[in-house]
Amino acid sequence: MKRILLGNEAIARGLLENGCSFAASYPGTPASEILSSFIEMAKAAESPAMGEWSINEKVAFETALSVSYTGGRSAVSMKQVGLNVACDPLMSSAYTGVKGGFLIVSADDPGPHSSQTEQDSRMMAMMAKIPVLDPSTPQEGKDMIKPGYRISEEFEIPVMIRPTTRVCHSRQGVLLGEIGSPALPSGFPKDPQRWAATPRYRLQLHLQLNQKIEAIAEKYCQDSFVKILGNNRAQRCIISSGVALAHTHDIIKELKLEDQISLYQVKMPYPLRVKVILDEIDSFEDILIIEETYPVIEMQLAVRGRIKGRLDGSIPSQGELVPDVLFESIKAFARIPGERKPVPSGKPRRPTLCPGCPHRAAFYAMKQALPGGIYPSDIGCYTLGLNLGAVDTVLCMGAAISQAAGFYHAFKMKGEAPPIAATIGDSTFYHAGVPALINAVHNGAKFTLIILDNSTTAMTGNQPTPGLERLADGRQGKAVAIEDLVRASGVQSLTVIDPYQLEGMIQAIKEADRATRSENGGVSVIIARHPCLMTPGTSKKQKDYCLEVTEDCIACEICFRDFECPAISLDSPSGIARIDQNLCSGCGVCAQVCPQEAIKKFNEFTTEAAEGALSAISAVKRF
Repeated sequence: MKRILLGNEAIARGLLENGCSFAASYPGTPASEILSSFIEMAKAAESPAMGEWSINEKVAFETALSVSYTGGRSAVSMKQVGLNVACDPLMSSAYTGVKGGFLIVSADDPGPHSSQTEQDSRMMAMMAKIPVLDPSTPQEGKDMIKPGYRISEEFEIPVMIRPTTRVCHSRQGVLLGEIGSPALPSGFPKDPQRWAATPRYRLQLHLQLNQKIEAIAEKYCQDSFVKILGNNRAQRCIISSGVALAHTHDIIKELKLEDQISLYQVKMPYPLRVKVILDEIDSFEDILIIEETYPVIEMQLAVRGRIKGRLDGSIPSQGELVPDVLFESIKAFARIPGERKPVPSGKPRRPTLCPGCPHRAAFYAMKQALPGGIYPSDIGCYTLGLNLGAVDTVLCMGAAISQAAGFYHAFKMKGEAPPIAATIGDSTFYHAGVPALINAVHNGAKFTLIILDNSTTAMTGNQPTPGLERLADGRQGKAVAIEDLVRASGVQSLTVIDPYQLEGMIQAIKEADRATRSENGGVSVIIARHPCLMTPGTSKKQKDYCLEVTEDCIACEICFRDFECPAISLDSPSGIARIDQNLCSGCGVCAQVCPQEAIKKFNEFTTEAAEGALSAISAVKRF
């Protein structure tokens, strides 16, 4: 039976069909749907398999790895920058190895579309010395789970599955199998010299790891290097993997180059049996390697001088290999003359916070309270505070707090530090903010920290955070309050406020800044708490107003230029601001922003009207 599945759904289905008993993740696009799909499918099949949204990728990795130590099949999923967070256990687990099959699904984001980097997880696999499988379609994403577990258990080694955005978020008719009973844990075989190895034994484990990689290449490389196009007359060949292979296949067919170019697929980019592959392609005059994003295959085969790819510029060394890019590169490789396709003109509309987003009110209040301040921020929807001039730095998860401390120490050397206000989301605070806050307090930094608490992981699909009593599968868990973590970190000045109360929010930020500058001041924390409007049920729990612009408007543009509400724009015929009722969420904050008091609140929306407005909000481009 076939079913149309998203690539991430296909991967989740593959895990369950192949006996995965436990999966863990921290949400991150393009990988977010893997765990939620795993849980939904396990429930539907009445499988005892468990899933967990972990507090960060490192914890997710370590938890799933321990299940493997007991003989159960397990998996951890994340996006490529999440693998950075899990890098420590990744490197170490390659040495210790596993018992039950253990898969690391690291979804890469060439482009990048929603990431800080377009790094290549295959490079991390090569650095860790673990095998990596590279699917080109959702069906292959599902199919590669089976050999991944087989290799993992045969050689007692973690195995990486590396889909990319175009695989994760594509849909395909996927052939389904049965979801049977998962491979449940059989017990923990105590072996301290392996599981808790000291440096002396780690050297021996490294030797064993090298032997495993050689043996894997010897046994599985031939099956993973497959000719899929071309004939004996072809004088050129292209070697490709992942979704770039799918594009390349279509372009060769479109240009009718099957007689000129042979196309090979690499299903396992690392480890390769280099000599076997080089012997296979030795008869070709020209060889081109097409892969995203780093030259992982190319570097292993680069001993042959006529190989072309990213290293010599035949393939662009950055950016997603979309069909238009590959079309020109393959034409040049095949020496087909012709002009390049024109590049589309025009600017894409920049993403913005949703209408009614509580983060917008918090950012606006911060700018009003601390003009000229330094504003470190973090990873999440609220990165779009850039548009409001309220974000100066974005580095990685949790860095807003560390960088705020660094700015304070830097300016303190010269005398008085300027106002410093860091912003971080609630999920990101749980993920990586707590150690940074402890460090800042311990070392005497003085700044204001605004925790933007919308009670969800909004950027990646509204997954639950540790602040809620809801677990990944809907069961009740123990909520861990942000206030308790902040106080336990040593913070003395703590305020909780709804950012919709704009004047109160402005005053709270001013008072927090004064507290940091007092003789015994330190880090002042404000929790700006209001639920995300995209969370189901939020609209029924808050007042929703009908808002109109009156004749008192002088077109100062503050409401749509400085406050940047996407539901408000300049009406050309009248010359004043106009509110699009199809986009307006009815939050009423713009009425507090308007210096002319020209935006008036009228009767509250009905529940139906509010829900209709939220449906329109979902069409607004989000980060």
